[in-house]
Amino acid sequence: MKVKKNSGFTLIELMIVIAIIAIIASIAIPKLMSARLAANESAAISTLRSVASAQAQIQSAASIDSDADGGGEYAYFGELAGTDALRIYDATNTTAAVGGTADILSPSMLSNAFGNISDSVVVRSGYVFQMFLPDATASGATPGLPEATGGGANSSALPDPDNCEILWACYAWPIEYQKTGNRVFFINQEGDLLSMNNRLTTPYSGATGGPDVDAAFSVADDMASELGVNGTAAQDGGVWTAVQ
Repeated sequence: MKVKKNSGFTLIELMIVIAIIAIIASIAIPKLMSARLAANESAAISTLRSVASAQAQIQSAASIDSDADGGGEYAYFGELAGTDALRIYDATNTTAAVGGTADILSPSMLSNAFGNISDSVVVRSGYVFQMFLPDATASGATPGLPEATGGGANSSALPDPDNCEILWACYAWPIEYQKTGNRVFFINQEGDLLSMNNRLTTPYSGATGGPDVDAAFSVADDMASELGVNGTAAQDGGVWTAVQ
């Protein structure tokens, strides 16, 4: 009578296979992470360019004219996405105000996904985006106002109609630094698309960990000042350079 032998891997063979898999993983995983970061950063750049195009379109169409002077104004994400009411001129009180349901932009100039605003920011493809519009100029400086927590303009702190005809700024930074992205990006009404390596003492990261409005500017709390590029110091201490 023949004794049937059970065939299989020996312990040494299994250890060799596991070691080979570990080596392959140690090579492949960093490359995959690097590719993911690069893809997210490229998507952020593309998104900011789309935002700039939408801002130029809404301003030239004068879809927002909250002081009734005929000059179009720039918008927040919620306004551009058609999810929040546009700012209007309140003829009764002769002042700027947030419109009602009849004042929703249609068709929208950005995807409705940009209307998914929480804590004043939009999250897309590993990056956080925040829009700033200018407040009234005081003591020679023009501060910026973030979007309302849930989107659109804050009715109790509206941006300045005149300054909104000429200024806006938007930042994009990683949801999780070194995991969903590294660099921080900026764009404004001039189409100045900048990046910063984010190697700060406290890197920008997370929905509530983004730049202040003046981060890329040369003067504190002044959206009308020069940008901190070409050797000019930026307010956040980062080195901002043009994206080619």
